[in-house]
Amino acid sequence: MYEDYNHNNERNNSLSSYSSDNTFSSGGNYSSSYQDYRYSNTYPNDFHTRNAGYSDSNKDKNNKKKGGFFKKAIGGILIGCFVGLSAGVCFYIVEQITQRSGPAAALEEELQASQEEKVQPEKAEAPEEAPAFVTESGIESTGTVTAVVTDVTNVVEEVMPSVVSITNTAVITQNFWGQTLQSENESSGSGFIVGENESELLIVSNNHVIADSDTLKVQFIDGSVVEARVKGVDSNMDLAVIAVSVEDLSEETLSSISIAKLGNSDTLKVGEPAIAIGNALGYGQSVTTGVISALNRQLEMMEEGATSSTLIQTDAAINPGNSGGALLNVRGEVIGINSNKIGGSAIEGMGYAIPISSAKPIIEQLMSRETKDKVKEENKGYLGISGLDVTSDVSRMYGMPEGVYVAQVYEGSGAAGAGMLKGDIITAFDGSTVGSMSDLQGYLQYYEAGETVTVQLQRPNAGGYVEQIVEVILGKQSMFAEDR
Repeated sequence: MYEDYNHNNERNNSLSSYSSDNTFSSGGNYSSSYQDYRYSNTYPNDFHTRNAGYSDSNKDKNNKKKGGFFKKAIGGILIGCFVGLSAGVCFYIVEQITQRSGPAAALEEELQASQEEKVQPEKAEAPEEAPAFVTESGIESTGTVTAVVTDVTNVVEEVMPSVVSITNTAVITQNFWGQTLQSENESSGSGFIVGENESELLIVSNNHVIADSDTLKVQFIDGSVVEARVKGVDSNMDLAVIAVSVEDLSEETLSSISIAKLGNSDTLKVGEPAIAIGNALGYGQSVTTGVISALNRQLEMMEEGATSSTLIQTDAAINPGNSGGALLNVRGEVIGINSNKIGGSAIEGMGYAIPISSAKPIIEQLMSRETKDKVKEENKGYLGISGLDVTSDVSRMYGMPEGVYVAQVYEGSGAAGAGMLKGDIITAFDGSTVGSMSDLQGYLQYYEAGETVTVQLQRPNAGGYVEQIVEVILGKQSMFAEDR
């Protein structure tokens, strides 16, 4: 429209100007009114003003249209959000009301209770325990695998009055540059009271605890110390029974001590609890605990040539001084007699004990013997032989019985008078097992010259050995040029 309007105005204005202004001169030249036409103001005076108004009005209309659209869009969004939020709140309120009063509430409570039981199992009732039963060794157990409680205070309180400390004092004689020197040597061990007779209190220990002693002293639980005497020994089993005169004990001591209860080691099982009590390192009674690590261990004993076919292995600490002490079960019964690390001190956590079931017959035999005192050197009796040890290794290699091989029998000796021969093997002396010459010499310390003893022999016969028992009258050393 604007272009048509402009075009019509130009044409009208140009025609009016042409008719009034453009004339030809006399020279035939055409006057340059074209320039006046071209650059003259042929538009109406209010054209720009009107067109400016027209343009502004169109712009306002376009702006109004654009601004109105965005406002409507934003308004629609806000209204939609409000409606959706209101609907959600209403739906939530209705749902809560229906759930609390309807069957859905019961279902939700049930599910929540089950979840709480899973998350908090400690609130659940404990299941019933399996019925208890008692094993052959008397240890109470349940159907489930459980750890053993290591509180042994009740057992210790019950058994400790029967356990004693033993001090061995020996006089050692040495020849040094033609001079005879003597010195005292003390060693400590343990024992426990095993019985009594009319005049004596009887105590069991290891043979190596009391061997070579000149004096033996026993300390009881109340601290009293009295002298003890040897009742009998078995070096092969490393067992000894010593006796204390009841007259040497005060009423307070007699009322504070007790006799140990002997159990049954044949029913032991690996893994059962074990309690060791003894005079460790000579510091006084101490307690260690562990388990039965193994059964029927066969090891070389501390004494040369001595062996035991059945030993109990335990990890309860058995230190020097514990030898002769009691190895107990959880009922306070003696199941073994401790022997300080028979397997060697280089190995830790391996202690050994003599099974009480194997030791009991020997203990009963030793208890029935006559109590003897060590005699003076000038009064000591001798067999009149020289001998060699038949150890377990020699026995296996040559098929010989273990004991003392008689290498020589001296003329005029008690051995010669009893008919002992070279080649005989001494296996027992007056009821005590002989495993080496040191055993035989130890027994003779308690016998005076002139006493009659029973000697058990194994004599070679047709490729084998037969048992011989002879009665020997002991003689004095001065009767022989060389005597054993």
